[in-house]
Amino acid sequence: MHNTGVQKASIKMSSLADLPAAASVLLEAIAQEPVILFEGPMGAGKTTLIKELCRQLGVRENVSSPTFALVNEYESGEGNLIYHFDFYRIAEEREALDIGALEYFDSGRLCLIEWPSRIPDLLPEHYLLVQLQPDTDDAARTMTINQV
Repeated sequence: MHNTGVQKASIKMSSLADLPAAASVLLEAIAQEPVILFEGPMGAGKTTLIKELCRQLGVRENVSSPTFALVNEYESGEGNLIYHFDFYRIAEEREALDIGALEYFDSGRLCLIEWPSRIPDLLPEHYLLVQLQPDTDDAARTMTINQV
C-alpha cells in the first residue's frame, strides 16, 4: 500500500459530536472513488466512522465490524450494495482471495476496507485512503483523506 497521492482533506474531530460532519466530507470524496481504505491503530475509530458513513447513506441494518466473517454486505437507502471488510485477523492474503475480495473491489460498488495493510498486493490501483489518528486527548481524532 502506498501513502502517496493528492491530499483531499484533513479534519480534526474533537469528539464524537464531530463525526457526522467528518463522514459528510468523506461522502463527497466517495463520489469519485468507490474503494475506501481505512487505516489507523486499534481503537482509532475506523468502525465508528464507517457506521456513521453507512447511516448517512441510509443503511438500516446493524453495521458492525466483520472481524470474523471478513465481509459484511449492507444496502443503502437507494438500494445500492455496500461491502464492509475487516482484514485484521487474516494470516495471509490468500484468505482475502478465497472470499473473492478482488471481485468485490472490481464490482464498482462501495467497498469500505479496514486494515488494508494486511492485503497490500490485492489493493486496486486507485482508492481513497482514510487515515485516522488519535490525538493526545482520548476523544480527539484527526482524519486525513488522500486520493491514491
